[in-house]
Amino acid sequence: MTDPLHSGAVVDALAADMRAADYTTDGVADLLGADAGAAFSRGQWWSALRVTERATADRQRLATLVRLFLLGVDEPADRVAQALPTAAITALVDNGVVEPAADGAMRAALDIRPTSDGARDFLVVSDQDAAMRAGPLRRDHVLGIGGASVSLAHAVIRNPVARALDLGTGCGIQALHLDAHCDEIVATDTNPRALTLAAATARLNGMSWDLRCGSMFEPVAGERFDLIVSNPPFVVGTGALDYIYRDSGMAGDALCQTLIEQAADHLAPGGTAQIMANWIVRDPENWQQRVRGWLADTGLHAWVVQREFADPVSYVSLWTTDAGESPERAARRGGQWLDWFDAEGIAGIGMGMITLRAPRPGEHRAPEHILEEITGADEALTGPEVDAFFARREYLHDMTDDALLGTKLSTAPVFLEEQSLPGPDGWQVVGAAVRRPGGPAAVIGVDEVSRALFAGCRGEVPLGTLIDLLAGYHGVDSAALAEAAMPVVREAIGRGILYQAQ
Repeated sequence: MTDPLHSGAVVDALAADMRAADYTTDGVADLLGADAGAAFSRGQWWSALRVTERATADRQRLATLVRLFLLGVDEPADRVAQALPTAAITALVDNGVVEPAADGAMRAALDIRPTSDGARDFLVVSDQDAAMRAGPLRRDHVLGIGGASVSLAHAVIRNPVARALDLGTGCGIQALHLDAHCDEIVATDTNPRALTLAAATARLNGMSWDLRCGSMFEPVAGERFDLIVSNPPFVVGTGALDYIYRDSGMAGDALCQTLIEQAADHLAPGGTAQIMANWIVRDPENWQQRVRGWLADTGLHAWVVQREFADPVSYVSLWTTDAGESPERAARRGGQWLDWFDAEGIAGIGMGMITLRAPRPGEHRAPEHILEEITGADEALTGPEVDAFFARREYLHDMTDDALLGTKLSTAPVFLEEQSLPGPDGWQVVGAAVRRPGGPAAVIGVDEVSRALFAGCRGEVPLGTLIDLLAGYHGVDSAALAEAAMPVVREAIGRGILYQAQ
């Protein structure tokens, strides 16, 4: 169906029925239980099916919805009618929600699943992925909840703002999360089907967004926003437009480059853009070079974090598998893709997050660009950490060394990690670092003096006084020690390991 969920009445009926059945993240988790729920999250669906088939009478509606929309099981029409009693089966079929299967059963034609931001529950409408339906995806396939969209949602700064732009909204996942802290949300996409499903997602959740069709920043020409978020079709390839959700029709990484280079024209003063991106890497030891070139003339501050690096075979395999194509077609397409990588001299693809910050009114400091690789599973970006990162950079710019020496600093909750080797006198420390748990790249190497300095930062005496005490203890010149210590102190502040005491 090219125009699914075109009836507002059907969308409203679905919302009412699913709420009544407790089709929520907590409701589904409670039905499946810890073990089956964990197995289902790993892609092992049979134990979840077993649980739903044994559901008590009061949970039959929920069990049917789980089997239908989450497990892809064909359900008898009478069960579907009982689970979704407000909307007639004929209306659900007409709106592309379900479709006839064998022996009078019905199967889901769309993916409708619950998700949560930790405070509120949502329902998200998308197309079913390749694991749920045989054959290749539609060219205008609308992607559902995935790793990239979840990563972006976790990383977005959630400060209240007036206007936000969700560029490349897809089924509307980012707009859902923006609704809690943005007065006005504009969501764009080049795919009319995506905008149709995004409209359904908004209505299912009682929201209203300004949905616009068009490419890049064209639908918002001349407009500015306090917050821009984007999980665009960033896949690096030849420029073919095989699947709209992943392919931009622009060769290489030109889409991401264009977004970065044009973002400044659409950010309000002090505004932030957070963009999931892929970039070409020809020299893995100098992966920053390409993205740094994109940033050069933007006038924006930037924090670029490479979360993953994929070699060409791994990268192509990921996206050919994702599309559900036949082995023969995937092999042919994959071979052509790798030939292009070879011809372009591409060693691999960097994947990660680019966060941009427009200067505040009256701000005159030069744009600061920090590009780093942060790959730890426990170092994923979060909104509070991203916001704090930019606040710390601004603080460091405004504070001279003399001002820092007169400031009382405190050490955040950290771990001291030591590396030791056995020697003739027992274990000998060969390296040490201080790490702030949960902070992306919040680790800094320390020696005997800096670890003592960090331990002394309790918000009680100025930094300069601590340095004087350490200098006296070690018998060194205080001014020389201060000069040597300031880069370490600034790095620690930048990583959130030290902060100004209140």
